[in-house]
This record gives sequence, C-alpha cells and structure tokens, in this order.
Amino acid sequence: MTLNRRHLLAAGLAAPALLKFGTGPARAATTLKLSHQFPGGSIDEGDFRDRMCRKFAAAIKERSKGAMEVQVYPGSSLMKTNAQFSAMRKGALDLSLYPSPYAGGEVPEMNIGLMPALVSSYAQALAWKDAPVGRKLTEILDSKGIVLVSWVWQAGGIASRERPLLTPDDAKGMKVRGGSREMDLMMKQAGAATLSLPSNESYAAMQTGACDAVLTSSTSLISFRLEEISKALTSGRERSYWFMLEPIMMSKIVFSGLPKDQQDLIMAVGAELESFGQEGAKADDTRVEEVFGKAGAKVVQLDEVNLGKWRDIARDTAWKDFANKNASCAELLKLAEKVG
Repeated sequence: MTLNRRHLLAAGLAAPALLKFGTGPARAATTLKLSHQFPGGSIDEGDFRDRMCRKFAAAIKERSKGAMEVQVYPGSSLMKTNAQFSAMRKGALDLSLYPSPYAGGEVPEMNIGLMPALVSSYAQALAWKDAPVGRKLTEILDSKGIVLVSWVWQAGGIASRERPLLTPDDAKGMKVRGGSREMDLMMKQAGAATLSLPSNESYAAMQTGACDAVLTSSTSLISFRLEEISKALTSGRERSYWFMLEPIMMSKIVFSGLPKDQQDLIMAVGAELESFGQEGAKADDTRVEEVFGKAGAKVVQLDEVNLGKWRDIARDTAWKDFANKNASCAELLKLAEKVG
C-alpha cells in the first residue's frame, strides 16, 4: 500500500493529488497537511510562524518539482490545538508547528522546552540543537513517533490587565497563565493562582477577568491582540525567564513512509528556515513594545537581579519537579544546564 492510500484510509487527511496521465505509469503527488494554532496570513504578511509554515510549503513544492505539496491550516482550523501532537504520533496529522510544552502530558520530557529561567538568551537556546541536550531530546521524540524538522525558539513577556508582573512579589494574588506546568509551579510558589489554556484562548480569559496576566511569546502577545485589554507589559526583549521551543514537528509514521529524497528535502528545508524563525522572533521582541506602548500600556524590563530571583524559585520548584519525573527528564535537565 502506498503512503497516500494508507494515509487516506487511516485518517482522511493527506489525500493524493491528481494522477499524472501519460504513457508511463501513473504516479500520485504526496500531499501533506501542516496544522498550527496561530492566526493565518500570507507568505509575506502576518504572524511569522504562519509565514514560516507557508515558506516551508512553497519551498517543498518548488524543490520537489510538484512531487510534494504541503497545505497549511492556521488557527487550529484542521483540528483543535491540544489534539495535534497525539494526532501526529498516530499518523493522523502530518506536520504541526507546535509549542513543545503542550505535549508534556504525553511526553513529559517536552516540558523542558519551556522550563522557567533555564534558557535566558537566544544564543543559549540556539546552541541546544547540536548540543547533547538537543540530540537527547531528538532521540526521545523519535522514540515517541515525532520527527523534529525545524527548531524555533521564542522569548516571551507578560501582558497584565492592571499592574506589571515584574518581581516575584508582584505575583501574589494574581491569576496567571504561565504556559506550562513548570512555569505554573514557579508562579504558584511566588503566590499566584494559575490556569492552563492555549495561548489562542488568552484574550477571552483576560477579557472576562478569569486571568490577570498572560505569559506567552512576544509574537502571540501581538497576534492575539492582548494590548487591547492590558495596562502593562513586561517585555522579554532584554532578558526573560520565558523561552519556549516551538518547532515544526512531523509524524514519524508519515515521514518513514516517504522516499529518502523527500525525507532529505523536508529536513533540509526545515533547517534552512530556522534562521527566518529566529529573526522573526527577535523582531517581535521589539515590535511588541511598540504595539503595547502605542496602546497606552506601561512597558517594563526585567533586570538581572529580578531574573535571578525568578531563577532561584524555578530551581527549587519547576526544575526539581521535572528532574523527579523520570531518568530521561533528569538527564535532559543536567545536559541543558551545561549549555551556557
């Protein structure tokens, strides 16, 4: 059974394109579907994560000479956000640009991709891929049915309905969306109440008062228009304890069913687009300050002293909890701490 027939029968998602007619044997193009939760735009305008997916699709089609096509589904329009990781593992979804901690319920090791204060700069984050920690994480995901195609890291900040959330003391009494179990553990220790929800549900939570402050990437702070309901922004531009791995991932079942030249093309294009992703993330760290400032919000920066205070809390709560989950989590954390 071919990849396309198997895939179509299994999930009804990746359907083969029209067969090419001629004197030779018929051959179907491979059509893959890439889902993500972020607002859709165009290849030139909008959320850089959506643009990155569209650039990926365009490059795959061009360089495979039409033998492969990638259809992009933004805004969780193909399936709900939290269902995407499990669907990839089962072969029911081909690809997703997916926030790593959202997968932590199935693969606990994925929570290291948003471990508070573990990564505090882009240079440190970018060093992970080729370091032992990156190789270990790639191996773990491969064993769970996921191929890491393109590494992207994003710094994050905090949008607040009323007062800035800058120091641990500021968290007392606030209802905070942290973005991962580990971020929530740190916030709870600082005195906050926490709630768990995807970033695309943050606006409604803040609007209704269910949430006082949202920690998320600079890009999501912009894309989900949180400046409309915020009076303060703690920027992640200068330094941050919120750095998240948000890669393009692929179903190993689907990937393994492709011919070697198509596998190589997917991995090559994914690697080439990493610089675009990092440039987009860094640009939004600056742009978010402009967007929130223009809307009248107070913009504040985290200094080294307060970053250290947050790191101390994180080390005693989130890091310890993560290391105690299993042996591979403990190993990942040790390897990550070695990346300066």
